[in-house]
Amino acid sequence: MSQELPILKKGAFYYIRDGLSDIILEDRTKRGLTVREQTLDDTYQVLADKGMIHDMDGIGHWVPIRWYYSKKDHGLAQVVDHAEKMEKKYTELRELTCPDDSD
Repeated sequence: MSQELPILKKGAFYYIRDGLSDIILEDRTKRGLTVREQTLDDTYQVLADKGMIHDMDGIGHWVPIRWYYSKKDHGLAQVVDHAEKMEKKYTELRELTCPDDSD
């Protein structure tokens, strides 16, 4: 589905795709995770596909896989801002957990 849409911008940890009525931000770290629900994202107040991941104790956590920013309400700059924040977070996490892999 979204893999067929044109890519507007790409980072190490995200894709921004051009949908018909939405600008779609995909978290590349969640690729392959099954979408289990589509609800409003608490942080960004846009529709988001969410999946379930489980921690070491077997406790499930809902995580966003992709966000749908309506073109009529949001510009590309807002989506890029969200994407760059995500990129920074994952880069810092990678540097902290895998210092030799930060090439």
